[in-house]
This record gives sequence, structure tokens and C-alpha cells, in this order.
Amino acid sequence: MVQSMRETERKYAVPSSSDTSWLSDASWLSRLERVEGVTAVVDRGPEELDAVYYDTADLRLSGSSATLRRRTGGSDAGWHLKLPLPGDSREEIQSALTDADADTYAVPDAMLDLTVSRTRGARLTPVVRIRSTREVRHLVDAEGTVRAALNIDMVRAESLRAEGRRTAWNEVEVELAEGADPALLDAVDKQLRKKGIARAQSPSKLARALDETEPAARALGAGQSDDLDLNPGSAGEQVLAYVREQIRVLTALDPAVRRDRPDSVHKMRVACRRLRSCLRSYRSVLDRDVTDPIRTELKWLASELGAERDQEVLMERLTHRIHVLPEELVLGPVVARLQTWNVARGTGSHQRTLDALGSRRYMTLLDSLATLVEQPPLRAKARKKAGKVMARAVLKEYDRLAGRMTLALDLSPGPKRDVALHEARKAAKKVRYASEVARPALGKPAKRLGKRVKAVQKVLGDHQDSVVARGTIRDQAVAAHAVGEAGFTWGLLYGAEQAVAHTREQEVSAVWESASAPALRKRLRR
Repeated sequence: MVQSMRETERKYAVPSSSDTSWLSDASWLSRLERVEGVTAVVDRGPEELDAVYYDTADLRLSGSSATLRRRTGGSDAGWHLKLPLPGDSREEIQSALTDADADTYAVPDAMLDLTVSRTRGARLTPVVRIRSTREVRHLVDAEGTVRAALNIDMVRAESLRAEGRRTAWNEVEVELAEGADPALLDAVDKQLRKKGIARAQSPSKLARALDETEPAARALGAGQSDDLDLNPGSAGEQVLAYVREQIRVLTALDPAVRRDRPDSVHKMRVACRRLRSCLRSYRSVLDRDVTDPIRTELKWLASELGAERDQEVLMERLTHRIHVLPEELVLGPVVARLQTWNVARGTGSHQRTLDALGSRRYMTLLDSLATLVEQPPLRAKARKKAGKVMARAVLKEYDRLAGRMTLALDLSPGPKRDVALHEARKAAKKVRYASEVARPALGKPAKRLGKRVKAVQKVLGDHQDSVVARGTIRDQAVAAHAVGEAGFTWGLLYGAEQAVAHTREQEVSAVWESASAPALRKRLRR
């Protein structure tokens, strides 16, 4: 069983490990009582902490700013996996120590699963042992509520891979208590700086220990790659920057998807689509002989994730439709039937997601993505200035969209038009994502086109959702009729979705006229 919490803290460098006189100097601690909302600094005494950090041979966890440790001592002994969040925060996932790993130090399966998108299945072994003597102070308010913890650590680190390499230092950590105002960190920071206590350069104890005991390995783990001979502002540089970011997003979302966190499946699926679309649109930059197989695998992963995400969207839509109906028009066990259907479908769809993330095929995809950025298959245009290369790619995707929109709008309402509008929606996404990649080079014209096309995509998306919803409503109505339940409410729901589809079809022409204005494309060519 694992549990997680949000950890928000800042680290500070203090005098050398050989000088501990600063500990008895209370002046810098007393300054913290001047911080608004803090009335006292309470000494909670010392703790002895002993942590063994795990990583792969090439430090893949450290390279992705994640850490995994087994720690004894203190109030939260156990396995701790820390994953990066924006700013000063990290998510800390904890698992208690068990008798099974007391002697073997084997990483629990639950923790292994949550690291796999970063380790790509490589073996985790001990890399560093860090022991800390910690002096704990609590910053409390007038009611005695803890607003933050101030930990003064005397740290001794030793490499478990490079025999005899050790280092030591002192540091201060200021960690917000749950629910405390983040502004407190800034106020404490101001007081510490006045006493000459500056922010630490290393983001974590592990990072500093590796920097000082294995600097070459640390550089490798940080993802430093060979010189690609790409000039700043080149098409290759900008495309690779986008690709790296989407891969980072995809791998970072993996632990949340496994734990069924809200919206995580949707976000991971979007990352797959963005990455796949980028590799398609910028074939002039990255060789398709390498990227097309990766695109195929990204399509597979998005499809596996899609079963769960599509179920979430459809359930939300149908539940809303029922809730807005007057109570007297909801006849029969409509809600109960819908919930039973959702449970049956939802359980299977989440297991499908977990099966995909646990498959060898997924591991192979992660390896392929890592190789893609480490050894990118650059084509000649990758070294050219980004502007013209990227404008040409965006306009090419736009031309495909224009063709599909013309086809769809020429058809009469009905199933064939529904399919054509859905295909146009997918083409609109490609234009939008291509313009997103190009935005650093093309600026506002790319942003403006992307915004107009997004409006088209939104209208077409709601239309497609109504098509899918009507199919499900009809299936539920048929099942209800078969057991003698009233079909009246299902008929109302079907009619409501028909009305939505009709409205969206009426809106398509206007939003497309705005997105297809020639001036938008003319600005891209400048």
C-alpha cells in the first residue's frame, strides 16, 4: 500500500561540515520569529536518519529529477519515491517498511511500477548512502499550529558504487506544513538571506552526493548528449525541444495513470497525440524511416488509454443530460442502469490501461523514445532556420484540413457526413499541434492560426461526442425495453443529443470561415 503527499520545501547551504559553531548561534533562528504568522521557533530535538538511494546503472531516475530511497529513523521511515512538481514542490509517495524487505532491501513491487516509465525496466540498485544528524525546529503560530519545519542537517554521504568516495556538508531545509501559505517560504527566505544563508545549488541530497562522488556519472544521468551540431533557432533544435518536452510529460504522467489519478489518462493520451502529430508534421526534420514506427506505437498506446478516457467523457456527458431533466421526466431506473453499465465498462477499461503500461510493447516504446532524443535521425532541413521549414509544415497540414472540411460540408446530414466531420476534426488537431511546435519560430501568426483551428476542433469534437452518445443511449434503450423498463427517458436523451449535433453542424461553417481566412496563412509565410 502506498500513500502520497505534496512536499514543498527549499534547501539552503550553510557553513562547512567541520564548523558546527553556527548551530549554537541562535540569532539567525530568532529572526524567523519576525516572519508574519510565526510567533515561535520550537526545538523538537535531534533525529538520526539513514537512507539508501536507488537508481539504475546510468542514473535514469536522477536524470529525470526523481529519487527513490529506503530510509530508517525519523517519523516517516520507509520507502520514499519523490517525483518533481512545478516550483518548490514534489510529490512524495511513501510505502512502509515490511518484514520482507527488512533484510533484503528489495524494492517493493508497488514502487517498481511507479518508476518504470523513468527506468524503462532497468534494474534498480543502491547507489548512495546518506546519513544525517537532523536538528528539528517547528515554526508555529499564536495557536501553536505548525506552519513549517526547519531542519538543520549535518550530512555524510558515501558512494555505494565508487568505493571509498565520501563527502559531507551542512544544509537547512524549510518545509511547509500541510495547508500553510506558500508565501511563508518567501518570508523565511528573506530572513535567512539577511544572515548570509543562501539557497543550495543542488536540488536534493542525492544530486549533491553524486556531483561530489561521481561527477562523470552524474553528468551522464542528467541526459547530456553528444553535440548534434544544431544552431540555436534551427528547425531541428526547435522540433527536438518539443519532442523532449512531450516525452517528459508522457513519462511523468505514468505513475499518476497507474494510480488512477483524475484526468491523468486524458493528459497522457494528449501527450501521445502531440508527439505523434509532431513526428508526422515535421518529417522534413526527422527521418520518417525512424519516426514512423514510433508513431505507430504511440497510436497503439493512445488507443489503449482511449478506452478509459472515452468512457470517462461519455459517462460525464450522459450523467449531465439526466441531471438537467425535470425529475418527473426521469422514468424507470435510468440512473441505476447507467451506473451499472459504467462500472462494468470502467473496470475493464482501467485494467486495459494497466495491462498496456505493464507490457513489453510499452517498454520497447519507452526505449525507442529515449533513443530518439539521444540519437535523433536528423535530416538536412534540421540545420536550416526554423521559420520557413516550420511554416511549410504547418501550411501542408492546413491544406489537408481544408480538403477534409470541403468534403464534409458538401455532404448532406447523416452518417456519411458524421464520419467526414470526424476526419476533419482529426485533421484540425494536426494543424493545431503543428502550429504549437512552430510557435517559438513563427510567433503570433502560428498562435493565432492554432487558436482559430482549435475553435473548429472544439465544435467538431462536441458533434462527434453526440454521435457516440446517441449510439450508447440507443443501446441502453434497447436493453431497457428487453426487460420491460420504460424507454421514455432514453428517447428524451437521444433527442437532446440530436439537437446538439444539429446545432454544432450549423456552427461549423462560421468557425471554419474564421479559421480559413487567407490572411492567417499569409502571415505565416513572412
